[in-house]
Amino acid sequence: AVGMSPLLALGLLVAGLCPTVRCLLGGRLGPEIATQEVQHTGPPLDSLRLASSNTAFTFSLYKRLASKTPNKNVIFSPLSISTALAFLSLGARGTTLTEILEGLKFNLTETPDTEIHRGFRHLLQSLSWPSDELQLSVGNAIFVSEGLKLLEKFREDARALYASEAFSTNFQDSAAAEKLINDFVKNRTQGKIADLVKDLDLHTAMVLVNYIFLKAKWKTPFDPHNTFEAKFHVSKRRRVTVPMMDLEDVAVPYFRDERLACTVVELQYASNDSALFVLPDEGRMEAVEAALQPETLRGWRHSLRLRWIDNLYLPKFSISSSYNLETILPQLGVTKVFTNQADLSGITGERNLAVSQVVHKTVLDVTEVGTEAAAATGSKIMLMSGKIGPLTTVSFNRPFLLSVLSRDTQDILFWGKVANPNQA
Repeated sequence: AVGMSPLLALGLLVAGLCPTVRCLLGGRLGPEIATQEVQHTGPPLDSLRLASSNTAFTFSLYKRLASKTPNKNVIFSPLSISTALAFLSLGARGTTLTEILEGLKFNLTETPDTEIHRGFRHLLQSLSWPSDELQLSVGNAIFVSEGLKLLEKFREDARALYASEAFSTNFQDSAAAEKLINDFVKNRTQGKIADLVKDLDLHTAMVLVNYIFLKAKWKTPFDPHNTFEAKFHVSKRRRVTVPMMDLEDVAVPYFRDERLACTVVELQYASNDSALFVLPDEGRMEAVEAALQPETLRGWRHSLRLRWIDNLYLPKFSISSSYNLETILPQLGVTKVFTNQADLSGITGERNLAVSQVVHKTVLDVTEVGTEAAAATGSKIMLMSGKIGPLTTVSFNRPFLLSVLSRDTQDILFWGKVANPNQA
């Protein structure tokens, strides 16, 4: 058809998995830790500015996703989505470019796009430190139709700024193309995300993929012997039975927000990255969701104080979500890139590409000990002294919000809501 834009399916955002799976890997700290600090100095775009834009983007996207499915689980990786869109913006020009970066909540008068890209490069580098405590891999790849020539500059920037690989792909054989992309993603997410793309259009010219895979072990694991069946209040009228984990006698960062009527606790991973859990009082979820702003999150984190908790109850769950963001991003002002007005001429030199699809898939598992270390035993040290006053119990037996945060960059790796731990 004349004027038909080849489609750029952003098979984007393969987002990853398994926070809070405690894998017992040999705890070995090598010399790389000593050099790590040196490498981390002098970020291009101050990483807190980057993190605050990313947080603003997280909440604006979360509110859209949550309102589409009010009583359902929501889980996504804002880091993965923003990285993939920033990567796409390398090839965008004109309004198409400004819409993408403003949709990601960057202020382009303060921060030119070149600085944004350097900020992402720094972020990706700081997240890719190998460690025994944390397996985290974030990456990008482009699958390009055999007939398409990428501009040398785009290819170089993709490699230098986003560590992206490019694969030549025959989209005329859609089954083979799907297998190539899905195998790549499956491999990079250790099998957790299979079948990211399906029903590829024959007009597909390019598929951009971003993946994130996370596997972390708790600093203080839950003892599997303490896990018991308990009721989770999905709504006023409905309860489900869930395996409830129990952490006894622990000191955790804790904050009771009286204004918003919610309790915030932070559980640390062995790597010192952390998971933040927000438990609204009965019937207060919507009010807390409405109040989500970067300042709210900052306030919570600044207000956390170590508090002795007698029992912390948290359900064991695995939730996953799959989103087609091409229907949601336009609500955040990112419209042009999805139409035949798109200008992605920085990719091939031609203005004949448009984005047809943005797929984002996330799997999150939260367990006491972990998946691979099935035979591991949790040992617990009881401190009997120092118990004064009434008991403090925090029970996640109703819908709650959770976030996995990177220690070094303060970025939100995952954000979600657990409305029903049994709903896979």
